Amino acid sequence: MDRTAQLLAIMELQRGIADFWHDVDTEWGRKAAQFYAEDAVYEAEPLKLVGREAIQRFYSWREDRGDRTAVHGVLNFRADFEDEHHAVATWYMLLYACDGTPPHPAEPPTRISRVTENYRWDAGEDRWLCTRRYVENLFRGGSQLNAPAALNKGAVLP
Repeated sequence: MDRTAQLLAIMELQRGIADFWHDVDTEWGRKAAQFYAEDAVYEAEPLKLVGREAIQRFYSWREDRGDRTAVHGVLNFRADFEDEHHAVATWYMLLYACDGTPPHPAEPPTRISRVTENYRWDAGEDRWLCTRRYVENLFRGGSQLNAPAALNKGAVLP
């Protein structure tokens, strides 16, 4: 992969992450699944979602639980390429979230996490799709998201 192609791919990956979190933060993640491959895995202690449908069900569950304000910040993005069709991206996420409608009192981030993602270029969709997202929580604070009881036990949602 030449330098120009690599820079374009980095920008496309960054834009995809920005578009994903914008959808989650402003539209409840109604389009969340379209950023993932059909066989994608999303892991974020203790959550493990397998496949596009499970990922979308999770974001639908979030919307159904009521008003919540969330802002996902992405920092220190970098990408390495195995070849022109496969990439591994790492970045840090700062999550500010609180139940209810804004404005909210200022608190520390709910989470600061290191994220590692695997991507595959999908020629049919003409874009990068995430095949695995692994979120490692490094810090917790502020308001926490109450996950479904099954997720608190580390359940896998197919």
